[in-house]
Amino acid sequence: MGDSVPQDTRSQSPEEFFTRRHTPSGQPSAALPPPASITPNTPSHKNMFSYRSPQKQLASGHPTPTSHHNSAQPRGIINLNARSDLYSVSPINYSTQNLLSTPRKPPRPISRVPFKVLDAPELQDDFYLNLVDWGSTGLLGVGLGSKVYTWNSTSGSVEQLCKLPDGDRVTSVSWIQRGTHLAVGTHRGFVQIYDAQAQRRLRTMTGHSARVGALAWNDHILTSGSRDRLIYHRDVRSPDQHIRRLAGHKQEICGLKWNHTSGQLASGGNDNKLLVWDKLNETPTFRFSQHVAAVKAIAWSPHQSHLLASGGGTADRTIKFWDTSRGTLLREIDTGSQVCNLAWSRNSDELVSTHGYSQNQIVVWKYPKMEQVVSLTGHTFRVLYLSVNPDGTTIVTGAKDETLRFWKVFPKKGEDRTKMSSKLGDWGSIR
Repeated sequence: MGDSVPQDTRSQSPEEFFTRRHTPSGQPSAALPPPASITPNTPSHKNMFSYRSPQKQLASGHPTPTSHHNSAQPRGIINLNARSDLYSVSPINYSTQNLLSTPRKPPRPISRVPFKVLDAPELQDDFYLNLVDWGSTGLLGVGLGSKVYTWNSTSGSVEQLCKLPDGDRVTSVSWIQRGTHLAVGTHRGFVQIYDAQAQRRLRTMTGHSARVGALAWNDHILTSGSRDRLIYHRDVRSPDQHIRRLAGHKQEICGLKWNHTSGQLASGGNDNKLLVWDKLNETPTFRFSQHVAAVKAIAWSPHQSHLLASGGGTADRTIKFWDTSRGTLLREIDTGSQVCNLAWSRNSDELVSTHGYSQNQIVVWKYPKMEQVVSLTGHTFRVLYLSVNPDGTTIVTGAKDETLRFWKVFPKKGEDRTKMSSKLGDWGSIR
């Protein structure tokens, strides 16, 4: 076998491999002097078939550096490491093999069935309404026909808050950010405010000439959007019916959301437009026209102050993300079905979307890659209603199948996601 030890050549570049001179040990590798005559001489080094390609030049003119895998291994010393790439019969080196064999982090377990289901008779099948909202005190408000009910998530008790007179119907509900005041929009264009704790109506406000399908609070400012294409800002501390009148949409307003950090208001309408208003200004700051269907699904990120998500209806099917500080579209994704609602997780970079035609699914997404964490099914009709509980872990969804379904989809604040459980919570058993 001789005294030489085979050396690992797999980490060498093609240039090194073909230019390695097999000079016998102890013999200098100096270049041969030029021949004294034109008669060719036989080279003494017997490297007749060696080839040296030109070194690649970098932009700076310097040759490309090459790595010598065994440069630290002196020649003539035997490598006794059995895990060395020198003795591997695989084309993949050991470090890469270890990386590939490392088990992937298991995904956060999410139960694919709701842990609680409540009956919701007369829950309307209308894309443009907003009939379910979960308040900061744990009360869930639901509009059913002409009545509004509250469900206590701690005790499980159900109370009828109000019944509208003269055949009027509930078209929207929205809790104040902190407290027990609930705003109710009606089919006849009224906006009423109730104290859920005292079980009484505080006031009724007028102004709209058609149904009020969208409501949004920003501290003491209550904003309402209607089929009459108008948006009203109302200061509930003032006796005036409204303090601002916004006319930016050409069809019914079906989505309203305040950004409580930046003071911006986003409004979506059946005219396929998404408008962004700065505070109480009567002229929109940005007017986005990229959606090709009604924009009801609107959600502000709680993690980035100017990040807005919006979803389009049946002809659109996309979720779009906007930078409302510059008025630019960041990205979009085709979901394959009508986008009815959007909500961000308060505790992680995730959001949930609910869908209608044609799959009626609930999807949790990982932002910004927009990879699906889980897709949930259970409703037999389009999932028109969505709200998130106060601690940000549970969502409630509603549909024409006249059920409210409760799902644990988001992690708790600071919770190790790998340890999350999909067991039933303290909400009781399925009906």
